[in-house]
Amino acid sequence: MDLDSITVALRSFWTLWLMLLLAGIMAYAMWPGNRNKFDEAASIPLKDDGQEF
Repeated sequence: MDLDSITVALRSFWTLWLMLLLAGIMAYAMWPGNRNKFDEAASIPLKDDGQEF
């Protein structure tokens, strides 16, 4: 096994790994049970915490 064949194998591995990671993140973000958490987090900047600047 030379360095070129190792490089090709690692490129294929990283491409597959990143695609699976992206699919997992997208599935987590789109899962219906997580909607309330994301809606609550989205409203954080709009909350008034009583401090005036």
